[in-house]
Amino acid sequence: MSIVKQAPGRAAAGPIAAELRRRPSFRADIQALRALAVSLVVLNHLWPKELSGGYVGVDVFFVISGFLITSHLLRELLGTGRIRLASFYARRIRRLLPAAFLVLTASLIAAMVWLPFSRWEDTAHEVLASALYTENWVLAAKSVDYSASTSSATVVQHFWSLSVEEQFYLIWPLLLLALSWLAGRGSRPGVPMVFGGIAAVTALGLAASVLTTEYSPNQAYFVTPVRAWEFGAGALTALALGRQGLPSPALKGSGPAGFTLIVCSALAFNDGTAFPGFLALLPVLGTVMVIVAGNNNRRPAFKPLISLIPLQYLGNISYSLYLWHWPLIVIAPFALGHALDNFDRIGIVLLAVVLAGLTKAYVEDRGQLSVYLTASARRTFVAMAVGMALVAGLAGLQLHVKEIRQEAAEQAAAAAALEPCHGPLALLPGADCADPFGPSAAPVMSDANDYWKTPPSCDHQDDELKAADTRTHQRCDFSGGRRDAKTVWLVGDSHAQQWQAAVFAAAKQRGWIVRTALLGGCPVADVEFTGYEDSADQNSARTCMDWAKRVTDAVAADRPAAVFTSMFARRQSVDDGSGRPVSEQFTTGLQRTWQRWTDAGSMVYVLADPPLNQAVRQPDCTNLHIHDPASCAVDRAVAQPEDPLITAAKSSYNRDVQLVDLTDYFCDQRKCYTVVGGVNVYFDANHLNREYSELLAPLLLDRLAK
Repeated sequence: MSIVKQAPGRAAAGPIAAELRRRPSFRADIQALRALAVSLVVLNHLWPKELSGGYVGVDVFFVISGFLITSHLLRELLGTGRIRLASFYARRIRRLLPAAFLVLTASLIAAMVWLPFSRWEDTAHEVLASALYTENWVLAAKSVDYSASTSSATVVQHFWSLSVEEQFYLIWPLLLLALSWLAGRGSRPGVPMVFGGIAAVTALGLAASVLTTEYSPNQAYFVTPVRAWEFGAGALTALALGRQGLPSPALKGSGPAGFTLIVCSALAFNDGTAFPGFLALLPVLGTVMVIVAGNNNRRPAFKPLISLIPLQYLGNISYSLYLWHWPLIVIAPFALGHALDNFDRIGIVLLAVVLAGLTKAYVEDRGQLSVYLTASARRTFVAMAVGMALVAGLAGLQLHVKEIRQEAAEQAAAAAALEPCHGPLALLPGADCADPFGPSAAPVMSDANDYWKTPPSCDHQDDELKAADTRTHQRCDFSGGRRDAKTVWLVGDSHAQQWQAAVFAAAKQRGWIVRTALLGGCPVADVEFTGYEDSADQNSARTCMDWAKRVTDAVAADRPAAVFTSMFARRQSVDDGSGRPVSEQFTTGLQRTWQRWTDAGSMVYVLADPPLNQAVRQPDCTNLHIHDPASCAVDRAVAQPEDPLITAAKSSYNRDVQLVDLTDYFCDQRKCYTVVGGVNVYFDANHLNREYSELLAPLLLDRLAK
């Protein structure tokens, strides 16, 4: 497969074509850039607090790819007038896919051996997405799905950047051909048209990056159009180098300044940085400066350092090192049985380097030089399809085994439920339970433990309470057809939703009709909400406030017998511009909202948020200490710090507002636990296990006004 076109504007293209022919295929400075980039990423993943902005290493890789691939394609296009697409794609496949398929396969197997089966489904799905190089879009979709925000990272999450690169490789040759074709149809010389077209794409991409980072920051990090300008910056560098006229002193200073800019970005940025946005210009420009400084075989500054054998070796294995390091980080705590310490992290680095070296020598290089594959592009494509099919088959097997393991876990939980000291019952006053904080009967959480699961008696209502495109309102009828059945509401964010199993169980006993209005990360309170967990997404904040007002009005208009409400106020930001403390703003706003409901004749039950989980302990602590979950216990004062929700309820003078605080069924006098009465307390990082929530129903009913 090839697209042929007469080389446009040969006279105009002459200097560029000549420069491309002279340009060496290997550059030690670019290899050093690769070494720096992969080092920043690996160190950021292992020591995120110490190198908080190491993720800029990915941006360095993108610029390098744009430079090298554009140089190669332009050399062919300007020299022959065509780009042999089949040959280009086949070379990319032989270069990248053998090592990628090896790591994907190894990651699937390692996940089945060491990870809890609750993580197998996400692993299998993301491995498939990675094999198809769409992982970045999967993560972008999850980034705006609140229910996925507390999911643990899979062993292949890092494939998002490789997916972006593959999409670039797929589209970029077609863009160059299109620009070349347009140049041939007009009077403009070929190279200026190509340069102008790439410059336009780069400028548009940068604008998209800035705007998307401002208005949809969670997606901005992953989506390809937002990252395209970084490849474009490398491509423009490839085109400009043949005509650059920087004086020699400026070029000598460009390299050190570029490296410095990259390192400073890695040290200065953090998780709260609005990235990529315009700030990505810093590592991108730094990379461009290093590439420009080494053009035309110039002796780059720091050449003795750049040429060090360990640094060059690290650059040589950078691709495989990037592939291996992340699965090792995810798997290691489970294989070792404890949270990683610095000694473990150093061991991961060494093991990753060894695996990368072996993969480079025996998989990457042999894949590129395979006589069988290089003989025909068709053979390469067939080999790619076979590899994808094998990975897909293994992922399917993992999903099947996961279903078997989940069924066994549900049976074990059902058997344990017959015990007298089951769940929170073990902490009832006077309970004589031998080991209330001992091992869980079913320590691995599965679909049966989903806190958001609703029974068949629930159905979605009309769209009057939608939040953007999200349906938030359900009606659950547990009345058995009684005409005098009371209606109650459950409203709030996911920390209200985690109580719905308890509310539903109570409703079955009392014959209630339950109406729910639940939106993740959004407080139902008359406050100026600015974001959840430091999010700066203004659109989401406005959507939340609009939804909260409509919910408040709908509840007041319905005049229910009771309203149950809760929220994760400790992780929600509000700012009305008054400078008052957040707790005070929450107190005022919550009490105004509750007053609306009590004025309508409703009792308001404020469900105190359970003790913190991930914020105070290793998120996988229970699974890492299956036989001794009590070792995950945290001091009560640490696990249950001040909460604006509780403060507002306690300070309310409204007699129809009642605080329901069940902390004593998560903690003893000193500590709070992750397993109580043989039942996991938590489903994920900060939500209750549905089973534990349901077991709290009798205790909840006991606290209600008679």
